[in-house]
Amino acid sequence: MSRWTSLQLKLRQARADPGTVDHRQPILHVDIARQCISRVTPGAESDRTYPVSTSRHGTGEQRDSYQTPRGLHRVAQKIGAGEPPGRVFKSRQPTEQVCLAEQYSGEGDVITSRILWLEGLEPGLNAGGEVDSHERYIYIHGTPDEARLGQPASIGCIRMRDQDVIELFDQVDVGQLVYVE
Repeated sequence: MSRWTSLQLKLRQARADPGTVDHRQPILHVDIARQCISRVTPGAESDRTYPVSTSRHGTGEQRDSYQTPRGLHRVAQKIGAGEPPGRVFKSRQPTEQVCLAEQYSGEGDVITSRILWLEGLEPGLNAGGEVDSHERYIYIHGTPDEARLGQPASIGCIRMRDQDVIELFDQVDVGQLVYVE
């Protein structure tokens, strides 16, 4: 079975409103076990696969758990277009700081370059109440902590190399489906 077909089956099983899922559009697939993200298109295995870092606390959807939420999401907002690689964000706003991998001290979960803010689409799993991914501020974002990509190290978000998140950011639109497993 192709990766596209496998993802389509998972989308059909998701607890999301069927009207929110366009089965003809590419899907971002976050594979927690492999610590990677791929953009999978109809009829293709994947366009490109990038290393990521998900939560060092494992998977889970509960508020304040610092875990990476699973299930079907979509990109609710894109933040950071035009900012230079390494631009540091605080509360989704660009600061004057730039922090590149070679400058990173190892302190903190620094958000850099671009932000894809996720919204959960499965009520009771990652949408609404105490499990709402959007209200938990779950992002796909850049990081200067490149040494730990490929292993769980974040506090809930999905971290990527700055150049990779910039490339991915330019390929996706608001509404892009994201499946995290």
